[in-house]
Amino acid sequence: MSDKQNPIVKASSSVPETVVPAGKGTKFQVLISDQEAPHFALRRFVMEPGGGMPNHTNLVEHEQYILKGAARVGIGDEVFEVKQGDVVYIPQGSPHWYEADAEQGFEFLCIVPNREDRIEIVVGC
Repeated sequence: MSDKQNPIVKASSSVPETVVPAGKGTKFQVLISDQEAPHFALRRFVMEPGGGMPNHTNLVEHEQYILKGAARVGIGDEVFEVKQGDVVYIPQGSPHWYEADAEQGFEFLCIVPNREDRIEIVVGC
């Protein structure tokens, strides 16, 4: 983690996309990494129509802003219908999953604290 306090300005198109191995039709970019900012990382996720992520947990909280499209998002025992302009908070350790709209797909920004994280797939879901 960096202690630097320098400004960062860059084109998001200059940041490589990475396929999410556990996901279906899902890619992400680390727009601002823990090496660039001291407290939070900024990520962008793009899910193709019908794409998604299986039920999983993380050691860190997630704060998300929906840029485009729509999805069903499961958090714990609840399912939410989210769309462009909505915000989502996922507490650390909460099981959660994503199912992108079959026509629109789904794109969101995700902010996470720069702390150790581990993703665990929730078996049986």
